[in-house]
Amino acid sequence: MPITFGTDGWRAVISDEFTFDNVRRVAQAIAETLLERNGNGGTAAAPGAAPLAVVGFDTRFLSDRYARAVAEVLAANGLCVALTRADAPTPAVSFAIPTLKAVGGVMITASHNPPRYNGIKLKSAYGGSATVADTKRVEAKLADAQASGREPKRMELDEALAQGVVTRFDPMESYAAHLRGLVDFEAIRAAGLRVAVDAMYGAGRGYLKRLLEAAGCEVTEIRGEMNPGFNGIHPEPIARHLVPLIELMQSGGFDLGLATDGDADRIGAVGPTGKFIDPHCIMTLTLRHLVESRGLRGAVVKTVSTTQMLNRLARDYGLAIHETPVGFNYIGDLMMTEDVLIGGEESGGISIKGHIPEGDGVLMGLLMAEVVAHYGKSPEAMLDELMAQIGLFCYARNERWWRS
Repeated sequence: MPITFGTDGWRAVISDEFTFDNVRRVAQAIAETLLERNGNGGTAAAPGAAPLAVVGFDTRFLSDRYARAVAEVLAANGLCVALTRADAPTPAVSFAIPTLKAVGGVMITASHNPPRYNGIKLKSAYGGSATVADTKRVEAKLADAQASGREPKRMELDEALAQGVVTRFDPMESYAAHLRGLVDFEAIRAAGLRVAVDAMYGAGRGYLKRLLEAAGCEVTEIRGEMNPGFNGIHPEPIARHLVPLIELMQSGGFDLGLATDGDADRIGAVGPTGKFIDPHCIMTLTLRHLVESRGLRGAVVKTVSTTQMLNRLARDYGLAIHETPVGFNYIGDLMMTEDVLIGGEESGGISIKGHIPEGDGVLMGLLMAEVVAHYGKSPEAMLDELMAQIGLFCYARNERWWRS
């Protein structure tokens, strides 16, 4: 079957279609696409002349090995590669791309999909998802290589590391410094929050916990150990997958519960009573806070499946609102061309002004902590107040078509 990219990359079942051979084929097509747009590459003797690409990976089965395979192909084609030392969130890897002045990046992840899947996300130089034109170009190169029988180039990783063509790096430091400029850590510190974090065995493990602790929170992280099969769970932060976090919140002693998905680009939350706070409510509470507490302005961007609460608030605040098809890449496009205050979708991918055009569960978890700290109220209480102001909104998700 032909390999095709969806709204956020290529995903397939591990050892079925997602094999090392296919990963290398995709990496070859990506290398050719990046080089066409950014020069002809360098040589092992002069790696500094080569365009740079960033490669990262999540906690899924063999993700680290697939990332090595991608780095080997990119290096063999004349690109320099910055390869993460360990699993890392997609938004942290994406942020590293413009920070390191790379021409693009590859993230090995199937995001929130079930454990049997893995995938490749292609990122542009600005840190957001690749354009449709670029993914179509990758698909065309894959088809051409298959028709002509061309095999991917490959340089063994040890050789690439020895020559300096591939380097290993940790994206955490620069990413954390950037988030400190977007989130009021001192307001969180003053509140002394007790936060439960559910990493869902994903690449957000340790990231949100460490940042919240740096903001003075008392943090308990669950499901943060390495488990490439996610202990059999579906790593999507929706209520039916968050029973351990909900039960922990119901046991008492916490002000806020936060959950990130398999690659930490999505967010879910739970209040002190154990009530699930869906992304519609997270985005709405964050919008209110950014406008009323911080005095910020800008357009609101949402997918067509996202709550009308945002429409109501945008109208009340005199803000422009844009509705897009489903897929964060559509939101990202507007964030690149317009003054957007907040953009997001019902699945939990949300970003704000000043950040890369990429859904970020870590950032949004920190902002939820800031919201709770600023108002001194639970998410449930704040939602009751908000709906008394703008009207009652309810949301349900019908997934009977899905077979996990």
